[in-house]
Amino acid sequence: MNMASLSYIVYVLASLFNPVSFFLYGHHSHYTGSSNSSIEHDDQYKLALFVFGDSLFEAGNNGYLPNITTELDAAIAWPYGETFFHYPTGRFSDGRIVPDFIAKYAKLPMLPPYLQPGPHDFTDGCNFASSGAGVLVETNPGKSLGFFKDVRKSLQQKLGGLKAKRVLREAVDLIGIGGDDYFRFYSDLPNATESLQLEAVAVVIGNLSIILQEIYDLGGRKFAFQNAGPLGCIPYRRQIYNSKEGCVEGLNSLASLHNTALVSVLKEFESQLLGFKYSIFDYYNSLDDRLRNPAKYGFTNATDACCGIGLFRAAYCGGENGTKPYELCNDVRDYLWFDGSHTTEIANIPMAELIWSGTPNVTGPYNVKQLFQQVLI
Repeated sequence: MNMASLSYIVYVLASLFNPVSFFLYGHHSHYTGSSNSSIEHDDQYKLALFVFGDSLFEAGNNGYLPNITTELDAAIAWPYGETFFHYPTGRFSDGRIVPDFIAKYAKLPMLPPYLQPGPHDFTDGCNFASSGAGVLVETNPGKSLGFFKDVRKSLQQKLGGLKAKRVLREAVDLIGIGGDDYFRFYSDLPNATESLQLEAVAVVIGNLSIILQEIYDLGGRKFAFQNAGPLGCIPYRRQIYNSKEGCVEGLNSLASLHNTALVSVLKEFESQLLGFKYSIFDYYNSLDDRLRNPAKYGFTNATDACCGIGLFRAAYCGGENGTKPYELCNDVRDYLWFDGSHTTEIANIPMAELIWSGTPNVTGPYNVKQLFQQVLI
């Protein structure tokens, strides 16, 4: 069955407009168990991690684009990277991001951005994520897929067809995408009715289905998703919509609808595609709980960004390489947010732990550690 067929897109639309009882992970769940242990695995199965996503997962690809400037990509300038790397790497944080820790727990090296010059060992995987990426035509999903096809060809040339197939089959494809698509929609239609929101979600989910089918056809079998976070609570979105007293509810509504549909779609994929396994990390409620109860997680400030200017210090972190004024907090460890849209390294660590080995009420039906342990014949 071709999951990207018209009939499947119709199925997605039907499921959204006729809600059924979806399996959803618990609200405000908090996983506290030890979760950073790495896995033991049979050496005949080479582990690899391929990362697809937007700025939350980007390791620096956009910094290698032609004619890039700090105005277009703030993360290539100071103070991004200040905590761990001590220089900007193109990651939108003060230090490491979630995929860096997932690679560490899997006993893999820190994955370089695909566009970084020089030799790559794609048997470990690669990071294709790019700031601004999404699943709609406007957010250019074909770029990452094109990179993945090139990696597949490279693996076939290096290892031969059979071993390359095994690497791709046993790899985990970590995906965090969709936010930029909803930001665009909400910018155009901030007063959209629920019916229009559902249509927008159906289009995003339909395009995501096509992308998943293509990755599956190229050999991917294990898919780990970070669902959409509370998009309307991001400080930068609150700033641009002047939402001083609370979150932008229209954006949160889109994220919630997306997450409900994502569960349905992945269940359907699992039932139809041989060997398809998946994980969903409930990023929405995990982040929401930190926003509501920052002290519970060791933060003194979950409202403002550490770096930036304006309402919630949510814009212009780095001041376009120092050409514009901006403020920087005294201790980044006190903050949930580094800039107006991205969390601090100290916030990323427990999120990565939850993705890696969180319990089923937070990350399921498998966590990523369990996905790696699944040996597909």
